Amino acid sequence: MTTLNHYHYKRLQEFCSSVFVKAGVEKEQADIVAASLVQADLRGVDSHGVVRTAIYLKRVEQKMINPKAKIRIEKEDESTALIDGCNHFGAVVGDKALKLAMKKAKANGVGMVGVKNSNHFGTGAFYALRGLKEDLVTIVMSNASQTMPPTGGIKPFIGTNPLAVGIPCGECEPFLLDMATSVVARGKIIVAAQKGEAIPHGWAIDKNGKSTTNAEEALKGSVLPLGGPKGYGISMFIDIFSGVLTGAGFGKYVNNMYENWKAPQNVGHFFITIDVNKFMDIKTFKHRMDLYIRDIKTEPKAEDVEEIFIPGEMESRRSEQRKKNGINLSQNVQRELTNIGMKYGVSLKDALMLNHNTEGKGV
Repeated sequence: MTTLNHYHYKRLQEFCSSVFVKAGVEKEQADIVAASLVQADLRGVDSHGVVRTAIYLKRVEQKMINPKAKIRIEKEDESTALIDGCNHFGAVVGDKALKLAMKKAKANGVGMVGVKNSNHFGTGAFYALRGLKEDLVTIVMSNASQTMPPTGGIKPFIGTNPLAVGIPCGECEPFLLDMATSVVARGKIIVAAQKGEAIPHGWAIDKNGKSTTNAEEALKGSVLPLGGPKGYGISMFIDIFSGVLTGAGFGKYVNNMYENWKAPQNVGHFFITIDVNKFMDIKTFKHRMDLYIRDIKTEPKAEDVEEIFIPGEMESRRSEQRKKNGINLSQNVQRELTNIGMKYGVSLKDALMLNHNTEGKGV
């Protein structure tokens, strides 16, 4: 049942793009940032959705992001490149890097593009999905500011550095893994704190290294690595690829988006795209992937399990549901976006489902 806090995804994207344009971002680039945010909400990753609009705008206003920067390719050969994001929006820098990686993969079999001097780039799925549309295996990595301790430590040192992997299929839903290397993305704890909700045991520790269910105390402490030393190790390798190898910040040298107002973030990303045709015909590969996935989904299920899912499948279904029924925004997010809209002369109400007679209908 659609209610007054459900928003049409296309009009919500238009709203976000419009406020970025009013803040001085070029329309084409504002569209990329807005699409990144709204796609996260569609897939149910609300911590990386339009809730981030305010912090992005604040960093532009405080000159911590430069939307007028000229992104440049610093080094390049047939299969690799290094891009200097020049402190532009992470999604805009990521868009350029992905396009270059895909171009190189189609020409030479593989494309590997590293990025330095960037900012928070949204979800890895935003890029992996686009690689999938081109029938490319797509691997996306990014580092982040310190929110997680090394295993055995209590002080944040490394980011919840995300990893996304997209692999094309034929008739089946594509494989799309998109994960943080912590037990949970820090953004979910931020959302819980905004709502005044407790968090589960095992998500985080407080500043003294003690387990906590208090979201506010968790934000003062650290989120924990997924699987202990395994998540810590994966986060390190992503940081090495995205930060050490590219010349971006790494470890404690990546600046916090919410807390550091003296210097840019200097986030690093790494994109790898692979042309399946260099190994086998894409149709054969997709057929083999379909067989693989169907075999998994027909495996015997546990007593309380109705269906076995592959990575990305639930998010894809949720996206289709939200395209039809609208994106549900919390009261806090609605209030924040309404205030932003008033500041820039853009109405959030125009994005409401009911205002456009779209209740219960597709798009």
